[in-house]
Amino acid sequence: MQTVNDIRTTFLEFFRKNGHEVVSSSPLVPRNDPTLMFTNAGMVQFKNVFTGQEHRDYTRATTSQKCVRAGGKHNDLENVGHTARHHTFFEMLGNFSFGDYFKEDAIEFAWNLITREYGLPADKLLVTVYHTDDEAHSLWKKIGGLSDDRIIRIPTSDNFWSMGDTGPCGPCSEIFFDHGDHIWGGPPGSANEDGDRFIEIWNLVFMQYEQLANGTRLDLPKPSIDTGMGLERVAAVLQGKHDNYDIDLMRALVEASADVTHTDPDGPFNVSHRVVADHLRSTSFLIADGVLPSNAGRGNVLRRIMRRAMRHLHMIGTKEPLMYKMVPALVRKMGAAYPELVRAQALIEETLKLEEHGFKTMLDRGLKMLDDATLDMGAGAVLPGEVAFKLYDTYGFPLDLTADALKPRKIEIDESGFSSAMAEQKAKARAAWSGSGEAATEEVWFDLNDRLGATEFLGYETESAEGVLTAIIVDGTEVDAAKAGDTVAILANQTPFFGESGGQQGDAGVIKTASGAVIEIADTQKKLGSLHVHMGKVVSGEIKTGDEAGFKVDHTRRASLRANHSATHLLHAVMRKHLGGHVTQKGSLVAPDRLRFDVSHPKPVTAEEIAVIEADVNRLVRENTEVVTRLMTPDEAIEIGAMALFGEKYGDEVRVVSMGLPEDKTYAYSLELCGGTHVKRTGDIGQFKIVSEGAVSSGVRRIEALCGADAANYMGNRDRLLQVIAGDLKATPEDVPERVRALQDERRRLEREVSDLRKKLATGGAGGAGGSEGFKEINGVKTAFKVLEGIPAKELKGMVDELRSQMGSGIAALIALDGGKASIVVGMTEDLVNTHNAVDLLRIGVAELGGKGGGGRPDMAQGGGPDGDKAAQALAAIEAKLGA
Repeated sequence: MQTVNDIRTTFLEFFRKNGHEVVSSSPLVPRNDPTLMFTNAGMVQFKNVFTGQEHRDYTRATTSQKCVRAGGKHNDLENVGHTARHHTFFEMLGNFSFGDYFKEDAIEFAWNLITREYGLPADKLLVTVYHTDDEAHSLWKKIGGLSDDRIIRIPTSDNFWSMGDTGPCGPCSEIFFDHGDHIWGGPPGSANEDGDRFIEIWNLVFMQYEQLANGTRLDLPKPSIDTGMGLERVAAVLQGKHDNYDIDLMRALVEASADVTHTDPDGPFNVSHRVVADHLRSTSFLIADGVLPSNAGRGNVLRRIMRRAMRHLHMIGTKEPLMYKMVPALVRKMGAAYPELVRAQALIEETLKLEEHGFKTMLDRGLKMLDDATLDMGAGAVLPGEVAFKLYDTYGFPLDLTADALKPRKIEIDESGFSSAMAEQKAKARAAWSGSGEAATEEVWFDLNDRLGATEFLGYETESAEGVLTAIIVDGTEVDAAKAGDTVAILANQTPFFGESGGQQGDAGVIKTASGAVIEIADTQKKLGSLHVHMGKVVSGEIKTGDEAGFKVDHTRRASLRANHSATHLLHAVMRKHLGGHVTQKGSLVAPDRLRFDVSHPKPVTAEEIAVIEADVNRLVRENTEVVTRLMTPDEAIEIGAMALFGEKYGDEVRVVSMGLPEDKTYAYSLELCGGTHVKRTGDIGQFKIVSEGAVSSGVRRIEALCGADAANYMGNRDRLLQVIAGDLKATPEDVPERVRALQDERRRLEREVSDLRKKLATGGAGGAGGSEGFKEINGVKTAFKVLEGIPAKELKGMVDELRSQMGSGIAALIALDGGKASIVVGMTEDLVNTHNAVDLLRIGVAELGGKGGGGRPDMAQGGGPDGDKAAQALAAIEAKLGA
């Protein structure tokens, strides 16, 4: 039997041998089509190649594309489990020609693959063509030898494909397999075509026209080929099955569901097992591609899929989370073809486990309330809308889950009443916001948030994507269009631009519309916690609401922001390790050129501590461990030791970022709640350097640091300065510290000598103030008064002490002049403090100098004043006081 993996490999290898580039599947979140919620066909990643906006170095390609149809216009969610061929996740095998080969080669490739490589009997195949496509009809007869009755002309749009209302389009040709007359149904185009006997397995699109807005179709200069074959469908045919859930891959997942629930895979819960098997694939692949459960956008669709599977596990009777236990079975079957499953396995399991744990708690409470509310209701009854809304608002029950729970009892829901209750809640929220003191200029964002909903942020996984401009704001007012020169704020349905929050500055970059207009984005702000507002200027062209556009983040800036943000997390963890658990974040700034981190700490961080912290952060950087993001409730995150960030508001779920390994290698070194962008591995930080440490306020210290090239440049500049200093000192860089210490010692010695000389000049010599013959007596008290030039004020006390020592008994008063100002010191020997007071004498001199106050002890006081030219009068006034 050919397994699913065999069939996939055979397809890709066949086209590789026929000159096709084997291209990896693109992510499930399309980055080049803002109109799609999820990638739903193989051609999505080649859309811009077909339209000529993008060029690649190959003209033939083949893929096995992972697809999801569970949201938007392609939504198969409710049919999954009840039919043989509906899936939320499926693989689309395809081959593509970008202006290379056309119909004849495409038909020949398809026929040879199916009949020769896969070995399907030709008599079991029939095809359809668009009713006017005589060329395709003739080619099927020529290549496949099919008779006219097995080439069915279809006149409807089922056999004519278009990319949109305008653009590339063309006829299709579908290949069907006949499962046999024992199954009811007729061929395509017949009255019984909805039966299951004839199953489409491959669709060939001949892209040969361009549809214009006026309805005209022009021939494309380079016709192209786009094909799609559902892997699950063709696997069922090749394995002799009529039901996709019986193929080896799906059967393994159905049995995994049965194993963990200890039930029969084909028993009364067989539909539930099929639902779980299908939803396990879609949820796992979505998580692997960066989608995490949330209450909006793609995350909300993911949550709906997860909860539908979990609801079926609950119906089987499970009491504990089980879905995560099936992930290894999925990885075993699909991990070789899709290595992202292997890389994300731990994240998938943890996300499923946490979501199911929370869902079971919510489900138990909600179902009890629902049972109470419908106790007396029978088939045909209607649940009031306000009750359904209460389930949603209080327990997180989405409307479709309530409907699913009531479906077996045939109870309907008053959906209009639900909508009214929802509208009333929004009105109350708006009233509360209006009364909260928010600036009136911000009201525009509330209106837009209410109307447009949250911006889908794609920036965790990519720096470029396409989006639709949903609002344009100029000078605080929403407008329909803006032209070159206008300063604008722009909203889009989705964006890779990060909006400033959590200390991390917003992204900059460029937005280019499909019409060629260019908007340079200088900053991105986050409004109301959910709107990413692109602030910039239209530099060319005109933009309009509804325009499709390409969004490209400034990679250099984003890379620096990521590195600085991740380094902040490591710094936080390391400071707590070395300084103590009291260290908590009090604020931060993550800029592209630096990081600033404020922490609670009662004293300066010493140079030795800074060196240890810096070395430890760089050790974690060099270990180059993976940076992992998980989704948890705030309580669960804090329970496992995650740090909450200062000033951040948290909802029902948080992103938990872990990085680094502690010495015992048991768990993440750094574990924090954070919604910012981060490096993939710690080594991406490059280098870490603390450049300053200081006080912000009482008990709060600020660390500023650099990373990567900025740190390297800083260190390079420091090294060059050291080389210059070493050259000036005529020493090697290694000897500079010792040489500087020697110079400092020499300077201190010389300063002491100069000070001693000053004292001798001030206090010695018969003609001076000192010397036994030079002292002056006033009322029997020896005095030494002098005005000194060029003497530092700090040396006056030492000089006065010297004079007191020389006098044995007496009073000294010295004034030092500096830049027109005067400093004065008055001192006396201990035997005179009972009759005189140095403070009183000082204040007489200070008053003459134009100063105020001054003070000290009775035996020594100091002060000063701005009028240095009155120094002699100041000393004369003190003398007069002593002589009175």
